[in-house]
Amino acid sequence: MKEEILEIKKLDERATIPTYGTEDSAGADLYAMLDNDLEIKPGEMYLVPTGLSLAIPKGYVGLIYARSSLATKKGLAPANKVGVIDADYRGEVKVALYNQSNETQTISPNERIAQIVFTPYLKVAFKECDTLSDTIRGAGGFGSTN
Repeated sequence: MKEEILEIKKLDERATIPTYGTEDSAGADLYAMLDNDLEIKPGEMYLVPTGLSLAIPKGYVGLIYARSSLATKKGLAPANKVGVIDADYRGEVKVALYNQSNETQTISPNERIAQIVFTPYLKVAFKECDTLSDTIRGAGGFGSTN
């Protein structure tokens, strides 16, 4: 697979550039830019800085997802489930980590806290209609394809 170049700026020299865990990983790990350990109590959210800003190419979006090990072992995952970093945003990338466990959890400086996937998106113009085309599924929603 061809690698694209993404410009990245360290806002703090101690920040860690995202890394891929394996050659075929879709998501690159984001690291906490903290001075000290951070405790997140049950039911609390904390906006964890990464110390980085990105220049995402036009037509792409950076999607921030949970790291499965952090979510399953510590109960920590992005509060908004999937964070969206638009191509025109140049501020610091931060991860809103929410503690969904029953115990206080600790994040250490430079710990991997989430992963970011870059993907193209489709920009559309909305056109209001009185009817929509028919499909086999129709209006069948949750559980309709069992």
